[in-house]
Amino acid sequence: MNSTKKRSSRKWGHAHAHGLALKKTHGQHFLRQHSVVEHMTRVFNIRGRSIIEIGCGDGFLTGEIIAHDIARLWIYEIDSDWANYVKRTYPDPRITVYTQDFLKLKPDELKEHAPWMLLANLPYQVTFPILYWLQAHRDLISQGVIMVQEEVAQKLVKTGGRGYGTVSLFFQWYYTITLREKVSPGAFHPPPKVWSRVLSFENKYPEPIPDEQKFWVFVRACFSHPRRTLRNNLVTHHYDLTRFDPELLQLRAQQLTMDHFLSLWNKLRM
Repeated sequence: MNSTKKRSSRKWGHAHAHGLALKKTHGQHFLRQHSVVEHMTRVFNIRGRSIIEIGCGDGFLTGEIIAHDIARLWIYEIDSDWANYVKRTYPDPRITVYTQDFLKLKPDELKEHAPWMLLANLPYQVTFPILYWLQAHRDLISQGVIMVQEEVAQKLVKTGGRGYGTVSLFFQWYYTITLREKVSPGAFHPPPKVWSRVLSFENKYPEPIPDEQKFWVFVRACFSHPRRTLRNNLVTHHYDLTRFDPELLQLRAQQLTMDHFLSLWNKLRM
């Protein structure tokens, strides 16, 4: 057992090309394909924009971003070794590097230069916490281009069937999400075990949902057991099922659209 751990440690602790060690705890897989970062900086017009990058690593994407005429780039890098490396490598007055966890950022710090654009190869182990943070502060970060796991990207754009669920409905309600370039493990160092995907997002401005937080609790209840019917999922949650069409209750949540869920919610609130 100990020898296995040592081998694993050596694999992740080997020196990077810049003389710094990669850290498994931070999920560090550094992108090495120039065409991908070129693509990421050309999806939207970034001229004159305020840009945020999360997890800069050795600055592979950073260098491409500052090749454009941007207003400013704020970088949030939790690893002080790489944060300091990027500071030394890119002594550009437009760049500010924060050695901190992005998820601990106080939103007020972004207000002055909002709206921001996010360009980032997201740390995969915290992708969803970051996405939920972005949704909660959509007034500050209006659009972006990010790299995520292929499985996560597909879940975000699903409109039915396997993999479709609350996550799909939630983020599609607030954002226009577009799948971009699919990226192989070989584009990274060290290669991850999964394929990745570049995707873009832009804020939507939908009509407010009445009792919005309770609505999403209701949707989660509908999907609590994907193979069960709506009736079987909802019966234990004390909703008044007599308000619903009996035929609709025989369907699974994966067969319903956002319009269906909104209609059901309006009936519950009558």
